Amino acid sequence: MFSKFRNATDKARKLAIEHQNCLLPFIPCFRNLINMVEQQNSSSKVQASYELCRKTFTPSGAPLSSSAIQKLCSLLDTFGPADVGLKEENRDDRGHGMLGLNRLSSVARWAQPITYVDVYECDSFTMCIFCFPTSSVIPLHDHPSMTVFSKVLYGSLHVKAYDWVEPACYPKSKEPGYPAVRLAKLTVDKTLTAPCETSVLYPKRGGNLHCFTAVTPCAVLDILTPPYREDAGRKCTYYHDYPFSAFSRGNGAEIDDEKIDDLAWLAEIDTPDDLYMRQGAYTGPAVQGCRRGA
Repeated sequence: MFSKFRNATDKARKLAIEHQNCLLPFIPCFRNLINMVEQQNSSSKVQASYELCRKTFTPSGAPLSSSAIQKLCSLLDTFGPADVGLKEENRDDRGHGMLGLNRLSSVARWAQPITYVDVYECDSFTMCIFCFPTSSVIPLHDHPSMTVFSKVLYGSLHVKAYDWVEPACYPKSKEPGYPAVRLAKLTVDKTLTAPCETSVLYPKRGGNLHCFTAVTPCAVLDILTPPYREDAGRKCTYYHDYPFSAFSRGNGAEIDDEKIDDLAWLAEIDTPDDLYMRQGAYTGPAVQGCRRGA
């Protein structure tokens, strides 16, 4: 009985090896087919988002319907890093970084740069990716007359965002040597961890002035409409936030004492010296039928 079982086993093993040898030449073809299918699936997402943006957005930044916003958010919610040619970065390339060290003028010697990847840009919108090493920061900045869709592709990102208090509110008196400030209210102060829903900010709500801090290595896909353009009044301005108690209560909007902790004075500043960013190459699926600047 045992010898029969052994003979049957040997025969089955031999047959399996023969089949394996027959299939070996086709394995690369199978792999290529799988890669092609994955690429087509990814391309359909990138292509679909491009086509939807082209149909929805205008250079003038016309108001967007709630249905159009929801449609784009639903599409972006399905995106992962592979859909735009990224691999999730699990390790921290920051090395010793600046943690526990004094801030030096040669900050670039310690900090790993944020990588900016341009996917597509035209007069109506910009599609881009930011890849953050741990603890890197994009300082507080605004998006004048713009709507921005942000999708965290991998990792964790802390977002702190403000909207201006309306009507505009300024301190009662400006002391010599003090910066010009305007009152804003905190609207977002949380950490987003992939997978999560797409965030949207609007010209006057949703946290139009925001700051990003990487809790872990992470990447964010952004769609901005209309894009930054200085000659159209859409210049990116950076700010420093001061606690409400730093200046005297101003005239303008009525202030609820119970919400003072959510208020801050914002002062315009020059582009921070420690904003360390480099250009990266987009390696995801190409957008078909597009012409840059169109």
